[in-house]
Amino acid sequence: MEWLIPTLVLAVVGMAGLLAWHSRNRNPIEQDDSDPDNHTLRSDYQSGMGGGNVATWKVPKDPQDYAKLFVPSDKKK
Repeated sequence: MEWLIPTLVLAVVGMAGLLAWHSRNRNPIEQDDSDPDNHTLRSDYQSGMGGGNVATWKVPKDPQDYAKLFVPSDKKK
């Protein structure tokens, strides 16, 4: 019975390590073949206490179109 608690602690630490390693190596860019002009990006945050947020958004693949997103709409040309 004295081996049970250290074994459980080691198992929990091992699973947490595997989860962290898997999350670190996950690709944040999802390829979407239905929209060839945009990249689909994903942001995944988990606090570990039951909270978190997952957000996805699309950005243009063309660098000039991407740069235009940062120019205010009332800017004169």
